[in-house]
Amino acid sequence: MINRMCPPPSGLICELLAFPDRTLIRNASPTFGWIFNSCEKDCCQEAYQVLVSSNLENINADRGDLWDTGRVASGNSINIRYEGEALQSDSSCFWKVRTWDPKGCVSPYSEVQTFKTGQLTKEHYTERYPLQKREVLPSRVVRKSSDCYFVDFGRAAFGTLRFEAKSPEDGLEVEIHLGEASDGENSVDRTPIGSVRYRKIGLVLRKGRHEYEARIPPDERNTRPGAIRMPEETGEVLPFRYCELVGCPVETAISSIRQIVVTHPFDDSASDFCCSDPILNDVWDFCKYSIKATSFCGVYVDGDRERIPYEADAYINQLGHYCVDREFTMARSSHEYLIQHPTWPTEWILHSVPMAWADYMHAGEKSSLERYYRDLQAKTLSALAREDGLISVHTGRVTEDLLASIHFKGELRDIVDWPQGDVLGLTGGYGETDGYEFVPVNTVVNAFHYRNLVLMERIALVLGKKEDAIQYADRAQRVKTTINEKLVDSRSGLYVDGEGTGHSSLHANMFPLAFGVVPEEKAGAVVDFVKGRGMACSVYGAQYLLEALFESGEDEYAISLLDSTGERSWAHMIYDLGSTITLEAWDAKYKPNLDWNHAWGAAPANIIPRYLLGVQPLEPGFGKIRIKPQPGNLEWASLDLPTIRGTIHVDLNQKRGAFFRLSVNIPANTTAEVWLPRLGTQGTFLAIDGTKTDARAEGAWFILPNVGSGGHNFEVCDRDSCG
Repeated sequence: MINRMCPPPSGLICELLAFPDRTLIRNASPTFGWIFNSCEKDCCQEAYQVLVSSNLENINADRGDLWDTGRVASGNSINIRYEGEALQSDSSCFWKVRTWDPKGCVSPYSEVQTFKTGQLTKEHYTERYPLQKREVLPSRVVRKSSDCYFVDFGRAAFGTLRFEAKSPEDGLEVEIHLGEASDGENSVDRTPIGSVRYRKIGLVLRKGRHEYEARIPPDERNTRPGAIRMPEETGEVLPFRYCELVGCPVETAISSIRQIVVTHPFDDSASDFCCSDPILNDVWDFCKYSIKATSFCGVYVDGDRERIPYEADAYINQLGHYCVDREFTMARSSHEYLIQHPTWPTEWILHSVPMAWADYMHAGEKSSLERYYRDLQAKTLSALAREDGLISVHTGRVTEDLLASIHFKGELRDIVDWPQGDVLGLTGGYGETDGYEFVPVNTVVNAFHYRNLVLMERIALVLGKKEDAIQYADRAQRVKTTINEKLVDSRSGLYVDGEGTGHSSLHANMFPLAFGVVPEEKAGAVVDFVKGRGMACSVYGAQYLLEALFESGEDEYAISLLDSTGERSWAHMIYDLGSTITLEAWDAKYKPNLDWNHAWGAAPANIIPRYLLGVQPLEPGFGKIRIKPQPGNLEWASLDLPTIRGTIHVDLNQKRGAFFRLSVNIPANTTAEVWLPRLGTQGTFLAIDGTKTDARAEGAWFILPNVGSGGHNFEVCDRDSCG
């Protein structure tokens, strides 16, 4: 008998899609997943039953005429592969699921989800949503004169303009001015800096009342070969926040003016963050919105200037997307696109393996690893390795065979960061490489190579390739040893920019620190140096600088960079420059042709959840979670983080050195490893759900290795503060 107190599964996904009916499923054996729910703590799924039907009548009557799994004794709730009757192409199917808990309580069936098939194939595709259009109302409309309106939509977005007007005759022309920046209080900036967007569009009215939509002409800069083209059903788009209608008849219906926005489907309610620092709250909202707004191509691109996918841009975008929405397909399809369409920087090639691993850990599904394993092997650039393990694109090892193996035509070049000091005529302090000395054997490149080898060992183990895993582990150790023998200044203990140079830049030190190259006994000098350089890197480099700092326990300093109001900060973009989407660079001073819509500048969207609140997957698909908060001096913070298994909620409040309180709500069907600071006092107590307890101590942390699902409260305090 169904126990009505046992909640039904929710969050159904088919082929990782929460709304599979919005597209066509081409895979003949699609996968299904759901969120297992329970009213009890420490509860995991004991069994499930999936029904798939060819019509609503059968599914509503609990009949799975295509597939009825019966009761399957399994705790798996994600990536269940279809094994029923052969699906038909161009048809609609319906499915639902129910679950059992360890006490034998069976849930009601979930709501029914519909999926539609296209031309089915046994080849595996990463299914994708079509882009969606939505209307955005103005936040402010000002009538500047009898025939001129100024409109502010509050935030920039990719789209076009729609409005209604009544014209007394045919042929009257309206000027439409669209732009990302304003020039004064009630006007569009018509001569913006860099690649900040502005466009003047003429529109001829017809006699009578009609609805009009501005047609955005294609831009040569972002429709060249390699650019992602907009689909016909959405039409061309432009990023804009502001609009002026000039020469517009009095009869224009102000209430009809709309921004028609194009994005990938996005659930604004899926994630949330708030803390005691108002600037940090604004930075989070800014970066979260940037992930949504820049999804307009359906593939991660480098903003509007080129609309070209780049691996480093896509990786930061991918990590942010996971943290702000329960969505996996855009990340995977972007990664798989870039495997076949790589870009020129050496380090960008070396981002493919981290992208593949992030996809596996968040989606919990290895089919993409299997399909692209040989490509990922090539993307490590191991073919460039010397006997000591170090790689270089400048030592004659770049062959036609190597280029073919990574699907690249052209010249590979080291990048370190962007722009470099000699690019675009920049000199002195205006480059973003901190004076990096480029030599054939590059420290940053080899730090990335080491990280690739570490991850390839893990990937090989996932795929059961044990011999490969052993080889990758051996290579990784060789590279790490060689870096620490040949690329470190023996006097300072700092990493130099490369073989044969004595210069130590921020980049040569923060990347080894972020990737675990630095031995523990040598980390102090490197950390001090990195902190002493400040934000001497680009918005891209900030991702790895912040990772390095949090990985080294320097949360207070890392947060001071996140909420900085200096010129190299997200607050500068928001408050001083007035952008509503993250910029390509900190300021035009550092990149004169910068754009105002670049998601590689949105690192805080992933750094805040993954490091400040400390929530990361320990097992694929969040089968196990690590929660290791590093809140610096924040008084309190709260996070809702979406995952494939459900939303993780974290609340913390603290008085530094006196008490630390953490409340978590862990989704059913998963467990967590919870890290709590020891406060550094001799009289420290730990309480779990109100009961004092013992826990394993490791350095500055208490570590609770197996915290079950549901709500839990933790408190670390001294004798005087313990509640």
